[in-house]
Amino acid sequence: MKIETLKQRLNKNRPMKSVTLHMPEDVVEDLKTTAPLLGFSGYQSLIRAYIGQGLRQDLEKLEQSNFLALIDSLKRQGVEETVINNALTEINH
Repeated sequence: MKIETLKQRLNKNRPMKSVTLHMPEDVVEDLKTTAPLLGFSGYQSLIRAYIGQGLRQDLEKLEQSNFLALIDSLKRQGVEETVINNALTEINH
């Protein structure tokens, strides 16, 4: 995830939107029990944390997948491996 996006995600004053989510009652009760044990103020905060964690993992996978697809495409188009490796080295420093 890009640094700017990460900084925005860490901003606690981001606008919020209310959503309705239907969940089994026993799951909600487990969330209510678990939240304070994990240091959350309430179960909704825990749900947001779970969703955020899963979303970040999925976004990272998708970003990596797109990145790998780009490298494969460059190779198919005849871009030399050394050029690709040099570019990768450059962006990682």
